[in-house]
Amino acid sequence: MSTFVFKSGGSTYTPVSNIFIDKFMPKARGEFVKVYLLGLKYCVSGELGVNSQIMSSALHLLETDVLNAWNYWNDENVIKIIPIDNMGNYSIEFLDLVDLPSVNSNDINLLEELNKNSTKDMLQDIEKLLGRPLSSKEMTMYIGWLKDFNFTPEIILLLIQYCASRGKTDCRYIEKIAIAWFDAKIKSIDDAQAFIKKHEDKWVKIRKILNYLGIKDAEIMKPQEDLLHKWISTYNFSLDVIYRACDICFQRINKADFKYIDGILNSWNKDGIATIEDVDKKDLKKDNKKSSYNNNSNSSFKNNNYNKASNSTFNNFKQRDYDYDDLKKKLLGWDDK
Repeated sequence: MSTFVFKSGGSTYTPVSNIFIDKFMPKARGEFVKVYLLGLKYCVSGELGVNSQIMSSALHLLETDVLNAWNYWNDENVIKIIPIDNMGNYSIEFLDLVDLPSVNSNDINLLEELNKNSTKDMLQDIEKLLGRPLSSKEMTMYIGWLKDFNFTPEIILLLIQYCASRGKTDCRYIEKIAIAWFDAKIKSIDDAQAFIKKHEDKWVKIRKILNYLGIKDAEIMKPQEDLLHKWISTYNFSLDVIYRACDICFQRINKADFKYIDGILNSWNKDGIATIEDVDKKDLKKDNKKSSYNNNSNSSFKNNNYNKASNSTFNNFKQRDYDYDDLKKKLLGWDDK
């Protein structure tokens, strides 16, 4: 858990720079914008500091998303983040954006850009890939990526081809993928192809897991997607291991619960369990331990019962009292009779 200390004053409202809205907000992920705005609110309202757990809870994000957001805005020169210590605590300063040049779609002269052969050829190729003419807004967006994202025309064409191959030609979806590539710092065709392969391999596995759970991929939210990514990429669990955790979840609570499955996999990762064989060994060891415990318990129960029975019989035995002098007289015939 990290703590963020703000250099701030006090205010009852949160001013947001138009430069931020025009230049930085459109290309940033929604989670990053949420973190910036909440942090700005804390800053101008005089809040001394806040930890990542509180921010993630308030925004319904993971703590890693909060830290990634601050690092992103630091790279964009929107804030200045400085480590305070080695415990994950930082000082955050919101920079003045007034002196930065404002770049938006109005700064792009579309007619002038269309006179450039490279730009014109790129837009024509995009139209062929999408199978429809581009609007002036779309043209401006793609041209803007050349400057704002530092994409080459080849990268943009590969991005459009990738989206079209998935049957996604909506402008908003394409822009979302472009932002993801920008966040991944894709600078070349090789970077883009490696990103596509990694992303597709991950989603093939995700779809198989969701299908195993009886869930459609369109129904999952980002926190669930983050958990799936952790199981596959961070923990490097095979599908068989994840399936086994799903089976255990079904057996115990009779439903698919991502948090419950995550708890099982967290425990296995902590114990160094990496394969289905490791899971089987752990289950066998657990069964043997349970069997040994039951046998010892039964043996102890029998011994206790035996001891109780023995003690009970001995203690309940009623001893007889004899008059030995009387018995002697009778034996020798000295009794009165």
